[in-house]
Amino acid sequence: MERFFLYDDVEDTKTRFVAFTGESQRYDLAIVQSSRFYGKVLVMDIQYGRAAILGPDDLEEPGYLEHIYNRNEEEAAELREYLSELLN
Repeated sequence: MERFFLYDDVEDTKTRFVAFTGESQRYDLAIVQSSRFYGKVLVMDIQYGRAAILGPDDLEEPGYLEHIYNRNEEEAAELREYLSELLN
């Protein structure tokens, strides 16, 4: 089988691991900064096994975090609050 690679790059990144508790949930995140994401960061929810490339504009999209991270409205609001502090 022949593979056609679109890219195969190695890059040094900065990764931050954060765990915090909100009113209803514990959050375990890995946040990866890379030049590949055009100013956005890769946010991985370690508990739920979900990831997204996010910037401040993405946090303003109604229902986006709820959908991407499979969180209810209250949990997404807590996550949004932390990420807003991080990304702004």
